[in-house]
Amino acid sequence: MNILICHNEYAAPSGEEHAISEIASLMCDNGHNVEYFFRSSATIKNKKDKFKAFFSGIRSPEAVISLKKQLASRRPDVAFVQNLYPFLSPSILPLLHNNGIPVIMRCPNYRLFCPNGLFLSHNVICERCAGGNEYWAVLRNCESDLPKSIGYAARNAVARMTKRIISNVDCFIVLSEFQRHKFIDNGIPENKVVILHNVLPKASHNVASHNLGAWVTFVGRISPEKGIEDFVDAARLLPDIPFNVVGNYETMSALVKKSPSNIKWLGFLKGKALDDVHKLSRILVMPSRCYEGFPNVITRGMLFALPVIASNIGGIPEIVENGVTGLLYEPKNVDDMVAKIQYLYNDVNKCMKMGIAGEAKAKHDYNREVIGQKLEEILWKKVNSLKK
Repeated sequence: MNILICHNEYAAPSGEEHAISEIASLMCDNGHNVEYFFRSSATIKNKKDKFKAFFSGIRSPEAVISLKKQLASRRPDVAFVQNLYPFLSPSILPLLHNNGIPVIMRCPNYRLFCPNGLFLSHNVICERCAGGNEYWAVLRNCESDLPKSIGYAARNAVARMTKRIISNVDCFIVLSEFQRHKFIDNGIPENKVVILHNVLPKASHNVASHNLGAWVTFVGRISPEKGIEDFVDAARLLPDIPFNVVGNYETMSALVKKSPSNIKWLGFLKGKALDDVHKLSRILVMPSRCYEGFPNVITRGMLFALPVIASNIGGIPEIVENGVTGLLYEPKNVDDMVAKIQYLYNDVNKCMKMGIAGEAKAKHDYNREVIGQKLEEILWKKVNSLKK
């Protein structure tokens, strides 16, 4: 099968880029031919570029023309779409649909209904824009940058009113049951929504050791919605336990300066360096404040037999089984998080048992064979349904 992957890369590498790379790898493993139609937000350098991005997010004639040329030379059997903004836009979807090409859209966030994609405004869960009320993104200035908030709201409103997405996408892939219900509640037909979990991340070397380390670890984007401030507060309340943070912290340097001495800020790590951090950790903490889809950070920690303490929000409870592979706490409740960390950190046997259970779950449920087979079923089902 010839598969065309369409994606607008973010200005900085993100989990979405990792996910689309893994999906392409699975497709190739299954014998498919993969081609790409990519754009990148890294090209936005100045005000002129931002102005162009503002309008191309609503309609992108350049992307349509370029894609039309690519389709003329090689017609795919199916198109796999992820992020459309700002340089692809929903404009490319009617072109694919009108050429009889099934369109599968992977939705790792809630951008179809929420301009910023998070159902989060100023660090608080917010669903005001859902149902055609995108003006809230402007009234609340959700991006803390009014032109940007206006642009995000406008492109969402136009996509909704023209129905370019809902009318031209044959299948929406979401990452969890929680997310599936949100899509159905917001008007996506139930028979168009399927769940495909992320594939288990690869480790750079053998991870079989079950020796407990000392660190309580946070891995991920250093930003308010990920709960990093709650994590720092927890460290402050547990001065005798060593904490560390893996991630680029430049945008929150003030938080780093105010953090307690028992936190180490390790910066962005990958490969063996990241694996080594996991091996030296005792607990992984995921203190997110937003509706997470399927965080790779969690399954990677489970692969290293780390019990996970995480906020009970979004799709997280579908991965972290409370009392089995980790512990869940009330989102933003630092005292609850602290109590869970202290309890688990001091119970070595419980730590080990939950970690091993998590490792088994990750390897059984999220391995390449399982996720690859599910992806294969989705691809063939959509191609065959169009032929009928």
